[in-house]
Amino acid sequence: MQEALLVLNKYWTEHGCLVVQPMNTEVGAGTLNPSTFLRVQGPEPWRVAYVEPSVRPDDSRYGENPNRLQTHTQYQVILKPEPGRAQELFLGSLQALGIDTAAHDIRFVEDNWASPALGAWGLGWEVWLDGLEITQFTYFQQAGGITLDPVSVEITYGMERILMALQDVSHFKDLQYAPGVTYGEAFGQAEYEMSRYYLDEADLDTQRTLFEAYAGEARRMLDARLPVPAYSYVLKCSHTFNVLDARGAISTTERARSFARMRGLAHEVAALWVARREELGFPLGGGPDTAADATVAGESAGAEQDAAATAPELPAESGRATLALEIGVEEMPPAEVTRASQAVHDALAEKLAATRLGHGAISVAAGPRRVVATVADVEPRESDYEQTLKGPRLSAAYDADGNPTKAAVGFARSQGADPADLGRVVVGANEHVALTRQVVGRSAEEVLSALLAEVVSGLRAEKNMRWNAPRLSFTRPIRWITALLGERVVPFTVSSLTSGRTTQVHRNAVPAVVEVPTADGYLSFLKEHGILADAAERRRLVVDGATRLASSVGGRIQVEQYGALIDEITNLVEFPTPILGSFDAKYLLLPADILVTVMRKHQRYLPVVDAEGTMLPYFVAVANGSCDHDVVRRGNEAVLRARYEDASFFWKADLETPLTEMKEKIRLLTFEERLGSMADRADRISAVTRRLADVVGVRGTDREVLDRAAALTKFDLGSQMVTELSSLAGVMAREYAVRAGESEAVAQALFENELPRFGGDQLPGTLPGALLALADRLDLLVGLLAIGAEPTGSSDPFGLRRSALGVVNILLSRSELAGLGLSRALAIAAEQQAVTVEPKSLDTAAQFVLRRLEQQLIEGGHATTDVRAVLVRADSPLLAVHTLEELESLQGDDRFARVLAAFQRVRRIVPAGVEAAYDPDQLKEPAEQALHSALTKCRQVLDGETSLVRLTAETGELVDAVNVFFDDVLVMAEDPAVRANRLGLLAAVRDLAEGVVDWEKLG
Repeated sequence: MQEALLVLNKYWTEHGCLVVQPMNTEVGAGTLNPSTFLRVQGPEPWRVAYVEPSVRPDDSRYGENPNRLQTHTQYQVILKPEPGRAQELFLGSLQALGIDTAAHDIRFVEDNWASPALGAWGLGWEVWLDGLEITQFTYFQQAGGITLDPVSVEITYGMERILMALQDVSHFKDLQYAPGVTYGEAFGQAEYEMSRYYLDEADLDTQRTLFEAYAGEARRMLDARLPVPAYSYVLKCSHTFNVLDARGAISTTERARSFARMRGLAHEVAALWVARREELGFPLGGGPDTAADATVAGESAGAEQDAAATAPELPAESGRATLALEIGVEEMPPAEVTRASQAVHDALAEKLAATRLGHGAISVAAGPRRVVATVADVEPRESDYEQTLKGPRLSAAYDADGNPTKAAVGFARSQGADPADLGRVVVGANEHVALTRQVVGRSAEEVLSALLAEVVSGLRAEKNMRWNAPRLSFTRPIRWITALLGERVVPFTVSSLTSGRTTQVHRNAVPAVVEVPTADGYLSFLKEHGILADAAERRRLVVDGATRLASSVGGRIQVEQYGALIDEITNLVEFPTPILGSFDAKYLLLPADILVTVMRKHQRYLPVVDAEGTMLPYFVAVANGSCDHDVVRRGNEAVLRARYEDASFFWKADLETPLTEMKEKIRLLTFEERLGSMADRADRISAVTRRLADVVGVRGTDREVLDRAAALTKFDLGSQMVTELSSLAGVMAREYAVRAGESEAVAQALFENELPRFGGDQLPGTLPGALLALADRLDLLVGLLAIGAEPTGSSDPFGLRRSALGVVNILLSRSELAGLGLSRALAIAAEQQAVTVEPKSLDTAAQFVLRRLEQQLIEGGHATTDVRAVLVRADSPLLAVHTLEELESLQGDDRFARVLAAFQRVRRIVPAGVEAAYDPDQLKEPAEQALHSALTKCRQVLDGETSLVRLTAETGELVDAVNVFFDDVLVMAEDPAVRANRLGLLAAVRDLAEGVVDWEKLG
């Protein structure tokens, strides 16, 4: 450890960094040190490196857990402004530490960092060394609620993790801290005693008093315009809060209030710091003209793309050629790889269509570091065309003698033409003078230079960031652009980037930057350098390789079940290298869901199972490119072992905790400030579940199971396992409930409370479970929509769309719930809310659910017209779907066609608002009387029946009577009383079928 810290000091000093000391009060991360939080503010350049003992009370484990420490060692680096090749500099530091970057699998995996207490956020990655997270790498976007300009890059090394990998030890205590001294010998006692303090001994009243005192002193220092001491007291507030939190002493209200208070203080500190630096004249400068930045420029020179602004123009006689555009990006999040590929394809198609440049097929492929577009058979230039420019009206263009007026002369001159060249053109009903000219098409190079620049600059993601490239904003920094038309560069510049003919391949390749000779066969050229740009090809390698490795140990990969994980893995690597790993079979004693979740969520490993689906002690990791398989295998096995040790720790601790105690802990979990804690939400779910059960009429054993499960709902959110692995909610409720002596039925209902968790997931299989799950989603929808939290665009932080679809599918899956109307269920949920739910909010919630039903049915292949026609019955989704089935069965049925025509004819003639009221004694015409008779008979036969098929079968006589009525009777008679009576009769016919379907939608 000691030597490694000295190596990093030397490395970063050589790269222009100051080396400063750690903060002299507890901080949770190196980010909180003033050398980061304050220095990233304002325009002054800043390069710094330092060791930071990071204190996190919540990670206290008495020194027993091999990977969790309440005080761990971070090494922090800040580069401001970000230098353009910080990743390469970081990899150089790993090499300085003795890590063979060619042998190991080193990857940058999406991590969106945020600190709500400090109003700070940034985008970047976790850096993995053979599956082990060793570093956080972040481009800061905001700190103290202030947008940062310039952007800084933060590199935070987890030293214990790096050294455990280098020294091949499985417990932090066994690390060699210095020659002859282990980490445990040096710090084991402190780790145990501080864990005791944070988890058992810290006096809560004293900590609360300290928090108030520190916050007050921070406020006083701000008033004195002293940002540095003010910030030191904000840090003390933060640590005191963390101590209270570790003791489980922070309520929902306190958490929200404390975060807001610290965030407000941090914002004032940041703003005051910048103001004070400005008053001092920004002593370190306000731009890139510093020695450190000169160093950066020198370091960056080797990675810059060749300038192509002076590339020779394509000769006119050139034939068709292939266009290749590569947008080089630092590692994109897996989901953005797919989105960026589609966005580039759409942009190219749209922009090329707006030109006259002929071309062939457009293809786009993408991986984590690049988006590659090729366009076949691009013509050398646009086609020529004749352009007609409209001038003033003919009447205004010439005087009475036929001479051109000032208007005509001015128009001609504006186009560089002689008035004598003006012709005539008719536009609408008017004749105008016009000028017709031949326009020569632009060269392909001219068209593409402007077009490709727009494609690059227009790229956007779901979450965008800025870096040291003005006017560009994307999911991660764009670092190079390759643009070739055949063998020639298409020259253009976007921000500080200039297109060229070089591309970057694997960072450990020699050379890492290669020249591309031609656009032809571009994907094959990349493949020769170990880059598979085609996602389908990468996925095939992942599946085939993993399947082969699993088979070698008598197992298999559940490819269909883990399709989404395979898709993610595919977009994490540029050349998949599957590697088989194993773990100690003793961990198979843990529930399989825990083992799989750890593999899937934390490590992106593929589990290996036997023919029956039982887990085997193997997994498949997928490395990126060439590596030493044995080294990478050992590393990943060590990481999984540590993860499973953590899981075992949580499992054992939870089994020793009563369910009621876990349930009590969720009072400390914030749900939403206006809607209370998670315990408040659980209480609402419990109450709603019981009310729904009353409505449905649940009795006997089912009722006993339901009542007990409702009393325990959400208890597992207070478990250590679910706190660490939130996707196991429900799964752990079932496991812990059974082991606590609850019945299998209660445990199953608690599991089903969380179903469905995602699209295509299983639905609750029992009535108690279905009602719990329904109540859960109704509470979520009603409460959040009542406070205006409806999703916008792609943003749905509370998963309301998923919840609404869950409501739909639960109601569709249980015939016992057919009589439970959606509107009534929502109203029951509204009665339990902590906020007032207005009728408008309830209607919004109902429509929100109905839109999900409509979308699901349409996506299921049903005709849009038919779906919208049955939504009138969607207060009972099961009834709506049954009616849709009936409607589809009647397609092409002549009887139904006649019924439809008759009812639509009635609806067209009866004005809206006319009531179904008439006096049979006033019906004098035979056709009127016949219609009344047919209607009365129909009512008696149907007796309230709402089946569309039955309605069609029983209304034949009524349809005939309607048709005769319209043929023989003048509905809109001159006598108002007669007219009103006839309209009332027709309104009664209308109402007979009202609500069966929306007849107008079928029109």
